[in-house]
Amino acid sequence: MTGVAAASPATTPAAAPAPSGEPLREPPQYTSSHGVLRARIVVERRKVELAGRKVYALTYNGFYMPPTLRLRPGDRMELAMVNKVRPYTNLHVHGLHVSPVGHSDNVFVHIHPGQTFHYRYQFPRDLAPGTYWYHSHGHPYAAPQVLGGMSGIIIVDGLRRHLPPGLRTIEEHVVALKDFQLEDDAIRSENIKIGAPTNRTVNGQIQPRIQIRPGETQLWRLANISANIYYRLHLPGQRFHVIAQDANPVDRVWSADTLLIPAGARYDVLVQGGPSGRVDLETLPYNTGPGGNQFPQVTLASVVSGGAPERPAQLPSTFAPRHDLSNARVAARRTVVFSESDPPSGDKYYINGRTFDEQRVDIRSRLNTVEEWTVRNTADEQHSFHMHTNDFQVMSVNGHPYKAHSLQDTVNLPVDGTAVIRIRFADYPGRTVFHCHILNHEDEGMMAVLQIVR
Repeated sequence: MTGVAAASPATTPAAAPAPSGEPLREPPQYTSSHGVLRARIVVERRKVELAGRKVYALTYNGFYMPPTLRLRPGDRMELAMVNKVRPYTNLHVHGLHVSPVGHSDNVFVHIHPGQTFHYRYQFPRDLAPGTYWYHSHGHPYAAPQVLGGMSGIIIVDGLRRHLPPGLRTIEEHVVALKDFQLEDDAIRSENIKIGAPTNRTVNGQIQPRIQIRPGETQLWRLANISANIYYRLHLPGQRFHVIAQDANPVDRVWSADTLLIPAGARYDVLVQGGPSGRVDLETLPYNTGPGGNQFPQVTLASVVSGGAPERPAQLPSTFAPRHDLSNARVAARRTVVFSESDPPSGDKYYINGRTFDEQRVDIRSRLNTVEEWTVRNTADEQHSFHMHTNDFQVMSVNGHPYKAHSLQDTVNLPVDGTAVIRIRFADYPGRTVFHCHILNHEDEGMMAVLQIVR
C-alpha cells in the first residue's frame, strides 16, 4: 500500500497511554443556515494531540475528530476542499442519497496537492434523517487516508419528529468510533495491517466519560468511521433501542444488548441511564473468520450514571413509515460474488472475478426500477458490503428471511455466505460504485462500477 504524505520508518505500532477519563467532547459543528451549509475544508498533515501525546495525523481543518456537518432535508451544501496531502484525495458523503456525478458525490474526482475543488450537493426534501459520515475515497489510498484521520460525522436532522413529544428535547451524543496505529510520532500510513495493535477512540478520545442521570433517556449516534475494523458494542445491564440504521429511520423500534457495527455502518439509538454508578461501554471480542481478523475486547468509554434520577420514559414501539420492497416489481436479478486470491499469490480482492477499474462499467441498472441482487461471499472472512447513492433492503441472509425494519447502505456478508438485497434506483442517474467497506480490501480491488442509466 502506497502511503500518503511523509512516511515514517517502519517500527512496531506504539500503544496509547492509560486513559484519562475526560468528559466526552462533542465534535465542533458546521450547521446549515437558511437552507445552505457553506464551509471550507483544508486537508493537511499536521500534529494533533492524541492519547496524551503530539502525533502527526491527516486532518480536516486541523482536527483528528473533524467538525460535524449538520443539515436538514432539502438543504444545499457547498464545500471548498483545499488539498495539501499527497498524492491526491477526494470526499465521499457516505450513505447520502444525492447525485454521484459532477461536483456532487463523485468519487472519481482526484484533488491533487495545491488544488481546491468546489463540491456542491443539492439534497432531496425527502432525505432520510439520521447519522451519516464523510471520508476520503481517493482510490487506492482510502485506507491510509481514513486511518490517518480523514473521517467525520454528518447529521441530517429530523429523527426527533418521530419521537413522542416528551423525548424530542433529550440530550444527544455523537459516539464516533475510529482508531489509529502509532508509528513513532505519526499515525501509520504504510503497510497497514488490519489485525495490528490499534488504539480505539470515541470522538478522538481514549476512554472518555459519558455522563447520564439514572433513568434519563439520551440519543446516541453510534458510527463506525474507521478504515477497517469491526465493533461489537455492549453496555452491561443496558440495551440499545434502535431508532435508525444507516441513517434510515426504523418502522418499529428494536432493542439489543449487543450491536455488531461492521466497517462503515451506523446506528441511532436511545439509551436510558441505569442505577447510580459506572459501567464500561465496550467492544466485545469478534472474529471475522479463519482468513480474517480477531478483534479483542476493549473498553471504549465509561458511562457514569449520577445526579438526580428521572422516571424512565416509556419508549416508542412504532416509529417512522415503512419502506418495503418485498412486493415491488423486480426488473432484474443479479449475482455479485466477493472473492479473494489464495496465498501465496498475494492479497487480491475481487468482485465477480475482477479487480476495480474505474474505466470499466461492471453493472448497468435502469433508473426508477427495483433490482434484486444475490451477494455471495466465497471468502473465508467476512466482508462489509456497501452501496453508494441508493440504499437497499436486506431480504435474506444465508437463506433465512431477514426482518428489515429499515433500509441500509451496509450489510455484513458471512463467511462463505449470501445476502439477498433489493435496491430501488431513484432520482439520480450516473456512475457510482459498490464495494467492501473494509478499506484495505477496497484499495486492493474489491470495488466495482455501477452505471445508473435513464
